[in-house]
Amino acid sequence: MKFPIFRLAAVLSCLALPVAASADYPDRPIRLVVPYAVGGTTDIIARVMGNQLGRVLGQSVIIENRPGAGGNIGSAYAAKQPADGYTLVMAVESSHAVNPNVYAKPPYDPVKDFAPISNLADVPNVLVVNPALPARDIATFLKLLKAEPGKYAFGSSGNGGLSHMNGELFMQTAGASMLHVPYRGLGPALNDLVAGQVQVVFDNIPSSYPLIQGQRIRPLAVAAKQRLKVLPDVPTYAEAGLPAMNNPSWFGLAAPAGTPAPVLDKLNEAVRQALADPATIEAIERQGATPSPMSRQAFGALIEQSYAHWKTVVDAIQFKKM
Repeated sequence: MKFPIFRLAAVLSCLALPVAASADYPDRPIRLVVPYAVGGTTDIIARVMGNQLGRVLGQSVIIENRPGAGGNIGSAYAAKQPADGYTLVMAVESSHAVNPNVYAKPPYDPVKDFAPISNLADVPNVLVVNPALPARDIATFLKLLKAEPGKYAFGSSGNGGLSHMNGELFMQTAGASMLHVPYRGLGPALNDLVAGQVQVVFDNIPSSYPLIQGQRIRPLAVAAKQRLKVLPDVPTYAEAGLPAMNNPSWFGLAAPAGTPAPVLDKLNEAVRQALADPATIEAIERQGATPSPMSRQAFGALIEQSYAHWKTVVDAIQFKKM
């Protein structure tokens, strides 16, 4: 039986649609889902990059905040959107490496449900303490903790969050003991740190830096490859003798799994162009962060390595999954 020519043409036309769409991409605004609240580090980086990507791609990039459950709600939502390049998501260490390890039934798979595009920036973590604490360096701080195990408390953004896990990793690495006090976000935790209700917080630089500048909290160490321009007198964890803590947090960009490779390649190139722009570099470095573009393959490998790292930490502390 012969296959009608017009039907064959229609089939071939349909098969060609993704390629054509990829060639014309983007021909309308793009949504960038941020799975955290307005004003946090992820949101700040997303808005900086959204403006610059829009300029490079010639289309508006609209930021859509969908916070909740430590990043689970927005990430799960983004994973279920059409894989056409018009919905992107901020894929960050907290949502794509920590969360899937601390929830018993995570609503998405950080590897299978997303197509990595690129890392955007590395954001140093910082150990900050209340100024009344009689410690100005890690060595003295550890002496205090070991002299009176469990006396001092560290606040976090919530049970199972990245700031909590960084505190657990610190205690595990240093052989020290502190009380964990979970909050509903790092804002309240930092408020209580200033008030002296807790003595320690493991935070990202952008949210802590204004309080450090105002001398309302004291930094003891940063997780960065080298000392920060904004905190030149604060040693890295590696310099302080805790190299296992010396990994900055990564903040990247991803799309739903199945997004066409030509679209992903175009987005990766747009990220590289945006991060080569002096204005973008300055805006990111102003947050204490470092631009860090990479290939799609390298970013995918980073997600998998980070996921495995936090799985080891979660298993070691016998964390009761949520």
